[in-house]
Amino acid sequence: MKLFTSPIFLGTLLIFLTNCTTSYDEPRISLEGYEVESGFELDVVASEPYLKAPVAIDFDNQGRIWVVQMPGYMNDMQGSDETKPIGSIDILEDLDNDGIVDHTKTFLDSLVMPRALAHVYGGLLYSEPPFLYFTEIKDDKPVNRVVVDSIYAVEGNPEHQPNGLMMNVDNWIYNAKSNFRYRRENGVWKKEATTFRGQWGISHDNFGRLYFNDNSRQLLGDHVLPNVLVRNKYFTPEFGVNRMLTKDQRVYPKHATTVNRGYAKGVLNQDSILVKATAACAPLVYRGGEFSAEYDENVFVCIPEGNLIKRNILTFTGDSTIAKQAYENKEFLTSTDEGFRPVNLNNGPDGSMYITDMHRGMIGHHAYLSPYLKKKVAVNKLDTLINFGRILRVKKMGQPKKTLQNFDDLKSMQLVALLKDSNGWVRDRAQQVLVYRQDKNVVEELEGLVLGEQNSVSQIHALYTLEGLSALSYDLLKDVALKGSPEFGAHALVLIEPFLKEAGAEKNMELVKELIARNNVTINLYLSSIMGSLVSLDKEQFLPIMEELSSSYSKKPIFTEALVSGVKGDEQILKEAIAPTNKMLAEALATSDEKRKEDKVNPIFARKSLVEDTRTSGAKMFYEICASCHGVNGQGIEGLAPPLMGSEHVANTERLGLIILHGLEGPVTVKGKRYDLNLAMPGLIRNEDISNKDIADIISYVTNAFSDVPSRLKLETIEELRNTKPKSGAEYTEQELLDYSKK
Repeated sequence: MKLFTSPIFLGTLLIFLTNCTTSYDEPRISLEGYEVESGFELDVVASEPYLKAPVAIDFDNQGRIWVVQMPGYMNDMQGSDETKPIGSIDILEDLDNDGIVDHTKTFLDSLVMPRALAHVYGGLLYSEPPFLYFTEIKDDKPVNRVVVDSIYAVEGNPEHQPNGLMMNVDNWIYNAKSNFRYRRENGVWKKEATTFRGQWGISHDNFGRLYFNDNSRQLLGDHVLPNVLVRNKYFTPEFGVNRMLTKDQRVYPKHATTVNRGYAKGVLNQDSILVKATAACAPLVYRGGEFSAEYDENVFVCIPEGNLIKRNILTFTGDSTIAKQAYENKEFLTSTDEGFRPVNLNNGPDGSMYITDMHRGMIGHHAYLSPYLKKKVAVNKLDTLINFGRILRVKKMGQPKKTLQNFDDLKSMQLVALLKDSNGWVRDRAQQVLVYRQDKNVVEELEGLVLGEQNSVSQIHALYTLEGLSALSYDLLKDVALKGSPEFGAHALVLIEPFLKEAGAEKNMELVKELIARNNVTINLYLSSIMGSLVSLDKEQFLPIMEELSSSYSKKPIFTEALVSGVKGDEQILKEAIAPTNKMLAEALATSDEKRKEDKVNPIFARKSLVEDTRTSGAKMFYEICASCHGVNGQGIEGLAPPLMGSEHVANTERLGLIILHGLEGPVTVKGKRYDLNLAMPGLIRNEDISNKDIADIISYVTNAFSDVPSRLKLETIEELRNTKPKSGAEYTEQELLDYSKK
């Protein structure tokens, strides 16, 4: 066959090939002013123009980065673009394989304030409030999308919406700012109550304990595995979950930063340097296996308002976790770039730590901005820093580049071998893929790993892979509990509870006696958690052991919580049978019994979803009802209404309540200036659709936005103000308000 090779054809082919040449142009971002701990290097993986306000990332089975972008958040001080469908989830690609993103493709666009994502069950789980969605993936496109939870999050302020979507070693997906966890079994999604945790970001250690935080407490966590202490719906634990792991909230920024309550005592030092965390978020337990041994299971925390990332070292006692800051007078990573806003951290497939840098001037929601911050933002022009975004990577100095595996191409036996990998991300993903495949041919191999391996970390992964394959048995769990390390044995005790009844009293007593003989605090804590179930099967045999455990650990309230957590209706009988010396246990049982009779459950079982926070709700009503006259920034509008910013009538909360309810007529003086507008502001009392709570929410927002003393009125007080009528029966005059304030 003769090929057609005319000059015209060759020229056309050359043009075609030239136009199809892939460009690998990569933006170069300076990291001048960034300083990372000695022995590490920091580089930019992705940046603008590929990114705009990234808030979360995850890696797919090929090791590619998928990113949630939220460009509608705080483009100005009013958050004007919040409701616009301009958010997206994008796939970042490094086609020339040099470690820097050079291409991007959009997976989902036209999203309104997307919040989080996770690659699970062969697809993508993601949130676009109020929904939690799951979509399958075909050729990098979404297919067969389903709603997992229609009330996952309340619409509005992202600071108060669930996020995280982190698959733990127990095969459950956990969230921050939420009291629910999720998993899929046989294609059906399950939603279950769990402890309410944190605000932004969540992480887990090798054992499976959870870590989280809130604005002013940089590290919180549970001392025990998830849901161990909340199985009794009528008992609410206080000592074992949601604990502050360190009292040290000190931060050490490199420069003076702009923070919301900088005027308040103790927030800044004499040099205007931030003293304590005010916007902590996104804790990460490092499990990458590439850093030096002393960094294993350290918890890194984002402090975006201070442009830094801090490091905490954990100590495990067997029944608690203690954290300590790694340094004094310094941080793991600092920057003098006020645009550096670390909002999420991830372990990566290569063992590095990845930083999602929103790189935005304003990260606080408009409903919470104080007058002080608004002024600082305007002076420093931080509100102009909006079209940026970066993903940074921290790796050990000299760390070699790794070739990433495609988990979709690996055989099940290869995945089992990866459960022993030094990188926690690799172990997690191998477990998840095995559970998703439901390949029962690996059960024997997994059992061999569970019983033969000497590494409790890989054994835990193997055990929960078996759990995900519905391949556990009483005898296997009994062997693990008796022969495994205390940490591994604890998991066996968590998983053995459904098998206790079938096993019978004799086998259970044999197990319990041998466990007690181990005399280990971790084993005894998790044994305590199943004693309620054992007592319900045979009170005569197991009640004395419950009393023994209670007495042995009478100074450790977490043991009392563990014991009561397993009780399911026998409180009255147990309370009467408990010896008088077990006062703490008897009181806990009495509390549980009383709540059971009154049907007052732990709040996590009563709360179906979060409600919108008061200031966000108040902000919405202010913009809808008040801003047209008073201005969106409370500056007042000439000829219509006086300013609210700094007004003495705003600072006096009850006076403000009277004005909002009943209105104001005639001249009014604000900060020494008289406003005689010949207009009357109508009160909201005539609007039957506006409740006392609505009034309280408006007051909450207005006092925060336009005064230095945020405050809120109780609903009873607002009802009293409703009935406090002005003399005219219409609107109040300024003099009447002043006279009221003198009472």
